[in-house]
Amino acid sequence: MSATRNPDHRPAERAGAVARPVADHEPTLASVFHAWLESHRASLADSLWRLAHQPLGSLFTCLVMAVALSLPMGLALLLDNVERLGGSWQRAAQISVFLKMDVDAATGHALRDQIAALPEVAEAEWISREQALEEFEQLSGLGEALRELPDNPLPGAVRVTPAGVERSRLEALQARLASLPGVDLVQLDMGWVERLLAILQLGDRFVFGLSVLLIATLLLVVGNTIRLHIENRRTEIEVVKLVGGTDSYVRRPFLYMGTLYGIGAGLLAWLILACGLDWLNEAVVRLSGLYDSPFRLAGVPLEDGFSLLAGAILLGYIGAWLAVARHLRELAPR
Repeated sequence: MSATRNPDHRPAERAGAVARPVADHEPTLASVFHAWLESHRASLADSLWRLAHQPLGSLFTCLVMAVALSLPMGLALLLDNVERLGGSWQRAAQISVFLKMDVDAATGHALRDQIAALPEVAEAEWISREQALEEFEQLSGLGEALRELPDNPLPGAVRVTPAGVERSRLEALQARLASLPGVDLVQLDMGWVERLLAILQLGDRFVFGLSVLLIATLLLVVGNTIRLHIENRRTEIEVVKLVGGTDSYVRRPFLYMGTLYGIGAGLLAWLILACGLDWLNEAVVRLSGLYDSPFRLAGVPLEDGFSLLAGAILLGYIGAWLAVARHLRELAPR
């Protein structure tokens, strides 16, 4: 019985003995993740090694990218600083609220406080009849003629500085002020406001157009640099693909290379902007001091600096991806 039973069980035992080592060699999730990390580490180390062995070429490439990145960002920062010059642009869009002739100073002050409490108003200033007459004499040069008048012909007024310069909000604020009791006339120079907005829009569009052109230039610079690296390693890449290397494996070192170019360019662009604004600030402080103004250029905000660095890394990565995708079909083994 045992002699007949043993032959039946030995094949199963042998099959289990053979199948067990096969199961032991199946890749686990941890081993796959470790292999993935090792592949990325090797690609990063290889890219760093190749860039370090071409220091001048790598530096010049990063400098070209940094200059292209710093130009639009520098213009945008200068535009922001110009908007702060002399206070704020809202002061150029002041609204004059002229009161009726029978409104006294106490009522005018109360109306000023009411207007200042509005959310659309940044500041409100009471101008008495005497102060209005004095300002008019200084601006018009008709002091002698005005003094001959029996009564002050000018009413009290409230000078309103709006919180924004959008046309729709200004028109709504103008209508709301005109409906207040004791108000005779609300005057707003919409032509000046529209000119102001047109100037700001022109500056924004100029910066945007320049940014688009320089971004295209950056992609071309990175793409051409990566293409040269691809041509130098064409034989090596063809051998890798011949032994079964995937497109992602071939692409990975060049993507790291583009990312490293972006990091270097972003840091250099940040440094160029910080030094350039600091150098220009000396002349600006000297000029504003002649006008008894404390105005000075603000430096590169931290969030703008990190945005610049992130944008440079993204552009380096995209430029490398486009270059490799363009030439990947040509890298098939012959």
